[in-house]
Amino acid sequence: MTIAVTAVSGQLGAAIIRTLQAKPNAGPLVGLARTPEKALGLGIEVRPADYEQPEQLAAALAGVETLLLVSGMEAPDRRIQQHRNVIAAAISAGVKKIVYTSVQGAETGTGFSPVIQSNRQTEADIRASELNWVIGRNGIYIEPDVDYIDRYKASGEIVNCAGSGMCGYTTRSELAHAYAEMLLGSAHHGQTYNLHGEGLTQADLAAHLTRAFGTPLVYRPMSVEAYKADRIAELGDFIGTVIAGIYHGIRVGALNNPSDYNRAAGRPHQSWQTYFKALSQI
Repeated sequence: MTIAVTAVSGQLGAAIIRTLQAKPNAGPLVGLARTPEKALGLGIEVRPADYEQPEQLAAALAGVETLLLVSGMEAPDRRIQQHRNVIAAAISAGVKKIVYTSVQGAETGTGFSPVIQSNRQTEADIRASELNWVIGRNGIYIEPDVDYIDRYKASGEIVNCAGSGMCGYTTRSELAHAYAEMLLGSAHHGQTYNLHGEGLTQADLAAHLTRAFGTPLVYRPMSVEAYKADRIAELGDFIGTVIAGIYHGIRVGALNNPSDYNRAAGRPHQSWQTYFKALSQI
């Protein structure tokens, strides 16, 4: 069974490929990327596959039986059509199964909601296809907060508009394990899984980072409006609005969902105590 993974030049796509490479039952692997040269270090065949080029997608999917579609990064309206191009190419090429990396969040009322709605539309398009399917709704990556540690240290605080809301965080490596199992197991067909670990508040996150990096951090909440203005000033209108919308979603409980990680992955999600303890030893 030949498995293809899109966006293998990105961190999640590459992590899924590396996890599959360690599975003795994975079979042949193909990477798809808009710029294949950026993914040559994976040690697999990497084919050009631009979500906006249907003919190129169809050629890239030749001989593929199972496809992992990593959600695109374009604006929501453009993303829906891009994903439809991939689904149509998969059907045309004879792909039998598609696994999609969707996301959790507030479907209305936040700056991130248009992105969520575009993901839900792709989910609906996949369910309406002729393919076997599995959908994962990813929690929020915790790695960006770890990568941000020097800035947190400089200010002594984490600042956003999440308030006391609980967030289902995850890591790319844990997601990669779950998606590998979803790709390989037919028992997952027709399932939609929330993929995240134990929920954390921002105060919990600050405490974990404090212990891991030996620097005292506190959490300071902002209003949604003030945080949005702050993010737009630094990141621009589109990305700033999206980032503020994610934390707004946490604030209103949209990221505090029951986790299906154990069912999807066949084991529990790594605990945050274990994750941060390992960081403290680096």
